[in-house]
Amino acid sequence: MNKAVFIDKDGTLIPDIPYNVDPEKITLQANTAEGLRQLQNLGFLLIIISNQAGVARGYFKEDAIGDVQKKIEELLHNEGLKLDGFYYCPHHPEGTVAPYAVDCTCRKPKAGMFIKAALDFDVELSESWMIGDILHDVEAGNSAGCRSILIDNGNETEWEINAFRKPDYLARNINEAANYIIQNTPSIINYE
Repeated sequence: MNKAVFIDKDGTLIPDIPYNVDPEKITLQANTAEGLRQLQNLGFLLIIISNQAGVARGYFKEDAIGDVQKKIEELLHNEGLKLDGFYYCPHHPEGTVAPYAVDCTCRKPKAGMFIKAALDFDVELSESWMIGDILHDVEAGNSAGCRSILIDNGNETEWEINAFRKPDYLARNINEAANYIIQNTPSIINYE
């Protein structure tokens, strides 16, 4: 089975510009590429897991997400990286666009996107990690059976901690998170 690093998109991998689908405004966060390269070289799949409520709220059409994915793939490719998977949830229970205005099983903090990715890529979730910038990301990763890291960049404002919303580690950026993952994944430690 494979192991993966699931990565939140907005505020974690790329700067958070609310409801942005303009590829020209998409850049990678600083202190990201080296850590992702190390993880990919150690056999981790890199998979984006992202809520995209802008579809349900009518801010953009679902097909606009394809251009976002292409831009992120291009940016990662330029850094010598391959994006293995891109999963998004277009739903929101308070949305205004049917049929997206639903309470689904894929919207983080639920684990539906992780389960789908695990089935698609034969991922062992207990050997995998979630990196995100809010506790909903942590909760979703933990609920799926992953270990989770919170990028503490000021995007989390609620700080309501419970058993599922407690990160394994607080990091300043993805490079720091990658170092923690490398030092705390038994299969890597035993391999070296």
